[in-house]
Amino acid sequence: MTASTTFDLVALNQQLETATPKEILAWSIKNIPTGLVQTSAFNVDDIILTHILYTELQHPVPVIFLDTLYHFPQTLELVAKAQEIYNLDLKTYKTPDVDSREAFAAKFGEALWDTDIAKFHDITKIEPLQRGLDELNTVAWITGRRRDQAVTRATMPVLELDGKGRLKINPLATWTRKQSWEYVAEHKVIYNPLHDQGYPSIGDEPITTKVGEGEDERAGRWRGSEKTECGIHI
Repeated sequence: MTASTTFDLVALNQQLETATPKEILAWSIKNIPTGLVQTSAFNVDDIILTHILYTELQHPVPVIFLDTLYHFPQTLELVAKAQEIYNLDLKTYKTPDVDSREAFAAKFGEALWDTDIAKFHDITKIEPLQRGLDELNTVAWITGRRRDQAVTRATMPVLELDGKGRLKINPLATWTRKQSWEYVAEHKVIYNPLHDQGYPSIGDEPITTKVGEGEDERAGRWRGSEKTECGIHI
């Protein structure tokens, strides 16, 4: 089964444009009985989707988490808490043969994100993600992206294909940040405390800064550079 030959994305995107995230996820479960996974950085939107899948739809798909070794401690604590609450089918992937920041620096150099950000993301995110998707025989993967997160995502469809012809499902594409937080409040969804401290989007600790009033939600990622995506969604 390949998404590129199975689904009429033009028709489906028209159909799903006005659907709720729960309806989009229900469609995904029905039409992709095997090979459906969620990728999660455990930002608030990711956990909303996990909550819908595991609690409302009671369909525990595998959740891929990329352990870059440079996450905030609060992020790792949240991963452990979510795993306990939802009994997650958690699949953690990381750079092979390194288990600490010190080992990473010894192998690849100090502050690789400063000297070669593309290489840093390729090593810590792109390669581990592709390895995870391959090992799980992924047909479709669910992301927590929204159109209003950044200008680079403003025209993102609900359904799209990745570079290998797998389906990428963006159930929150049409939602706003306000809608996400309304859902969190209504359903008492757990979230990273850093979201309350000026970090609407949380990535690796050395390259994530607080966001000022009026800035894009993802403005705190790669501050001072022209970079807008780590490469996973390009």
